[in-house]
Amino acid sequence: MDTKLEQLAAAIERAMWADYTEVVVDHALNPRNVGRIENADGFAHVTGGCGDSIEIWIKVTNDTITEITFWTDGCGASIAAGSMVTELAKGKTVREVLRITGLDVLNALGGLPEESEHCAVLAANALNAAIKQYLKGAK
Repeated sequence: MDTKLEQLAAAIERAMWADYTEVVVDHALNPRNVGRIENADGFAHVTGGCGDSIEIWIKVTNDTITEITFWTDGCGASIAAGSMVTELAKGKTVREVLRITGLDVLNALGGLPEESEHCAVLAANALNAAIKQYLKGAK
């Protein structure tokens, strides 16, 4: 590839991610736990006010999240938030996971630009909804 074209592409990518932390960029470009879980114990699909949706699937064994995945149709910040919320929840008890908030996701990401902060809340809300759906079925 032409060196000038490579330089231009690199400059565009740097500018695109300039307002985001390294953690956000890493999770947006290399998201963890992406996909669906067959026969999940809990599932939720939540759409935020911006129109982005996040879906969360969970598997629970002995009251512990043993597997968790997500999918989003959203922006890079939504991808990063979905990825991070799954990392925060994995291996924790249902009770611990119910305490995860948008602020926890935001802090774990090292922050987001103000206009993207709602993505962290969306991810936490989707996680909470998946847990609540699991609890309804577990009774």
